[in-house]
This record gives sequence, C-alpha cells and structure tokens, in this order.
Amino acid sequence: MSRHLPPPPHPSIRLVSSFAELLSTPLRDGVNAVCWLRHLAGDFAEVARMLPMPPGITHLAEEDFTSLELSAEGRLAAARMLEDLHLLQEHGLDPVLDSVNGYTHPIEPPHQRSDVCSWHVDSATAEADTWLCTYHGASSEGLFPEDAIPRIEVPEARAELLRLFGGRDDETFTEWLEEHFHDLHYAAREGARPYAFGIGNLWRIATRHPEVAVAPCVHRAPDPVPGQRRLLLIS
Repeated sequence: MSRHLPPPPHPSIRLVSSFAELLSTPLRDGVNAVCWLRHLAGDFAEVARMLPMPPGITHLAEEDFTSLELSAEGRLAAARMLEDLHLLQEHGLDPVLDSVNGYTHPIEPPHQRSDVCSWHVDSATAEADTWLCTYHGASSEGLFPEDAIPRIEVPEARAELLRLFGGRDDETFTEWLEEHFHDLHYAAREGARPYAFGIGNLWRIATRHPEVAVAPCVHRAPDPVPGQRRLLLIS
C-alpha cells in the first residue's frame, strides 16, 4: 500500500485540501483528527542522509538545513520543511523540526510503557491541538476511538501497575497513575485497525484538555528500526 494514500474513511477523521481548512475545521461532533493530504515534491531522503543525526531525537535549526550541500531536489525538500515551520509559527504555534535516529530511552514492559511509541493521547492545561507531519521514514499511526481502551482499564495492565505502585487501588494509586502519565496511554482492542498518518500529510489532532469537545486522538510514533532515520514536524 502506498504510504501516500489517504487514511481509511471514518467519522473521526476529516480530510481537507488546504492549510486554511486544516486550521479552521472544528474538532467536534466526533471529529478528532483533521488531515491535509499532500504529496510533497523534493528528495527528503537526501536531506536525512546529509543531516548529522546522533542517536535519539535532535531538534533541528534552520542553519542545519541552509549549511547542507544538496541537489536541487534536496533543496526543494529542505525548503518545504522550513516553509511548514514558518507557516505554523506565523499562526501562533511553536513547532519544531526533528530528526529521529532511534530512541535512547530504555523500553519498558508493555503494560508499563509511557514513551511516544506506546499508544497515547497528548494533554494540555489549556485549549491546544497537536500538529504532526512526517517527511521521511515511518509515519506516526492512529487508532479509531472505538478501537482504543485506556490501558489502566485493562485488568492485567492495572494489576501490573498496582504491583509496581506497591499500595492499594485507591485515590493515591489514581494520583500515582496520573503523575507517571499512565492515564494517557491506551491499548488497542482485539481486531483494532491502526491507520498510518502517511508521508507528507499535515495533521491536526485533538489533545486532552479542559475544554476538549471530542475524544482526544490516540496515536503513537513508530517503533524504531535500526538504521532508519525519520524527519518530522511537531507542534
């Protein structure tokens, strides 16, 4: 399947054809993800090869791109990434361009994972959305609302976390789960249909915050593949 194909039709996803639509489409009435479908020109693989990529996640500055000796296609790709960065900044957002060369954190057991490769929702203390675009490498994935269950509601996971907590299943345990972000993580139900965000598409997805009018979007970063580099924008 082409990584540029749109996500499968679903009431929780709204497809748009411009940045203006992406910005203005409300996240309500069951819609918790808006996707601007794009097929970007340029050689993003060349940019990934030329950028210095130490292990882990590296925040990229504009100088990291302008200092590269790129082909015409590579320059086109780099310019598009910076164009997206500036576009979001102009609309009051705080985006970053990242290179990902694996992850340096230890991988926890499945029921205890709290990293970005675990199914999760983002959270904020005030109204905010998450913006995502993968330019190169494996893309992020999402789960439809009916395919996700809070991990702390899975009996086996809750029992393991309670054992790790070392106390009783009471308000103190609930506070501990929140302090360690376990309340933000989810499990895929049996028969779940994860969907790829795709390459080049710009997404705006719902986060958990006090004013949210829809279920936040459950998503995750792809598990790292040795030797595979990713380029992405996130805000």
